[in-house]
Amino acid sequence: MNDYSTGELAVPGARLHYEVRGSGPLLVLIGAPMDARAFTPLAELLAADHTVLTTDPRGIFRSQVDDRDSDATPEQRGDDLARLITHLGAGPAVVLGSSGGAVSALALAQARPDLVSTVIAHEPPLDELVEDRAELRAQTDDMIATYLGGDHRSAFAQFLKIANIELPPPVFEAIVGGERDEQTVADEHFQYAHMLLPTVSFIPDTDALRGTRVVVGIGEDSTGQLCDRTSRALAARLDIDPTMFPGDHIGFAEDPAKFAVRLREVLATS
Repeated sequence: MNDYSTGELAVPGARLHYEVRGSGPLLVLIGAPMDARAFTPLAELLAADHTVLTTDPRGIFRSQVDDRDSDATPEQRGDDLARLITHLGAGPAVVLGSSGGAVSALALAQARPDLVSTVIAHEPPLDELVEDRAELRAQTDDMIATYLGGDHRSAFAQFLKIANIELPPPVFEAIVGGERDEQTVADEHFQYAHMLLPTVSFIPDTDALRGTRVVVGIGEDSTGQLCDRTSRALAARLDIDPTMFPGDHIGFAEDPAKFAVRLREVLATS
């Protein structure tokens, strides 16, 4: 059993829940809007030889914000990560961010390269880097308006269409149907109202990122999806080849053992 502890760190405008497992070099696993629970199986595997930090992003689940009507931007989330790494006193860190967490990791690296040795940006949804950015902006605005108008079911359908993700009808129903608890609804509202647009609108400072080792990760099963395209666009801007990982957009959660093997291979080539 790996060493395990939890804590809460006060940061400007928020109180961050975080979890620490294992010992060794610091490895940070982050998502957005996914909270720390999605990374628990992967964290347990990697804690055999790393100090693994996971956290709920501000405004989600156990990381409360002072003002739930304010946005959670990538810059804020990157600063939150910088404060967590500094608080632990264990950096510089390898930071694996997936989806919106990849955007947070990029924001961290360009603002505080001293705290990061490697960023693995796994499928960042950087809509502004692809040619159909204007169409994506309009579709995203419409999706958010649909959600805030009270139709979470149609908004999720729009989200899947934008992302080019197909779900079998039973899976779709399992996600949007039935009773939903108060925390799930609160987190979902915060994501649509205050996290999604700042995340997909973020434009990385590729010049600032060149001082840090950046790995752009793509799921082998994500071909044709929006995050496949945005990830390849980021890799092209950084003049690097994308690195393939098992699974799709959430491969780290669907098969953490296989993902951990690939991650160790990537880290061994640094």
